[in-house]
Amino acid sequence: MRAAVGALAMSAGLLATAGAAVAGSRLRSEFGGTPDRSALESSPQYRDGCFHNTTPTRWLPRGSARAAICDMVFAPGPRRPVRAVPVSEPSPAPADGLHVTWFGHASSLVEIDGSRVLLDPVWSDRASPSRLLGPRRLHPVPLALDALPPLDAVVISHDHYDHLDRATVRALVRSQDAPFVVPLGVGAHLRAWAVPEERIVELDWHEHAHAGSLRLTATPAQHFSGRTLARNTTLWASWVLAGAHRRVFYSGDTGYCDAFAAIGREHGPFDLTLVQVGAYAQGWPDIHMTPEDGVRTHLDVRGSLLVPVHWGTFNLAPHAWAEPVERLLREAAPRGVRVAVPRPGERVAVTRADVPVSPWWREAVPGPR
Repeated sequence: MRAAVGALAMSAGLLATAGAAVAGSRLRSEFGGTPDRSALESSPQYRDGCFHNTTPTRWLPRGSARAAICDMVFAPGPRRPVRAVPVSEPSPAPADGLHVTWFGHASSLVEIDGSRVLLDPVWSDRASPSRLLGPRRLHPVPLALDALPPLDAVVISHDHYDHLDRATVRALVRSQDAPFVVPLGVGAHLRAWAVPEERIVELDWHEHAHAGSLRLTATPAQHFSGRTLARNTTLWASWVLAGAHRRVFYSGDTGYCDAFAAIGREHGPFDLTLVQVGAYAQGWPDIHMTPEDGVRTHLDVRGSLLVPVHWGTFNLAPHAWAEPVERLLREAAPRGVRVAVPRPGERVAVTRADVPVSPWWREAVPGPR
């Protein structure tokens, strides 16, 4: 009997050890690859072994890490939707004119002048290297990855887990033929995940690539990078998507900075801006914009229609769940800024003169505004 129990215990131990080894291997894979420094040293943004913003920034909140944690735990306001977030399932449609479908957080499909670009796709349940820990999705993804139409490019702004997701990348390698257009260094992660070399395009700020009839330009942003404790070994960027007739600006993650006015002068005006307005806090203004900063950015780049992104899907900051869009609308109205706030999965015809704004988020968090 004791021998049988011992055998069972040994088997359980071996299984646990094997499970831990598999989990450790998977976690290492989530971290991605290590960029070749020799391929980065020609960048004006790269020195002393890492990338730098044009202006020095703080990526940690002012004060102690303990204060930042307390803000996250004890901040007032509903941090999650009280009711289910209404989502829309997109219907197949030709990629004519200019349309945008926001899938949640920063993941968006831009259809521009006959081409399709998928921005920062994250389809996993958590924005984390772990399946058990980390920010969990607050609403379902409106459309399965394999139901996406054929893409002309997948554009990544930077390598944080809420913007670059290994499982999503691997699925897109299987289901699509489009290239991945990424900032410098991010290609190392893609190579570690078996993305074919011919499908990886790495760009420094102010460099561009073509995807079909589109010109994709990496433009400056003010942020940071890293999938481990090593910081800023890869570059971050905002993006300009330019077709024959239409132009789109995507801010990526960023603090407000002077670069946006320069982008507006060089690349604007824009028919559509996709601007980060969520996951801000008083302690880290250098790396994430407030909704008011988002309106300023839209005006700086000379945008026509603003669609707010980087809110509503993952709980990443101490503000209330719907606060970003409420603050955005209050700031935009007196400044004459046109705003569309689509449900996750809702396809917006950007060039419509009367794009409606239905306050669907108030269904999920009812109460006075």
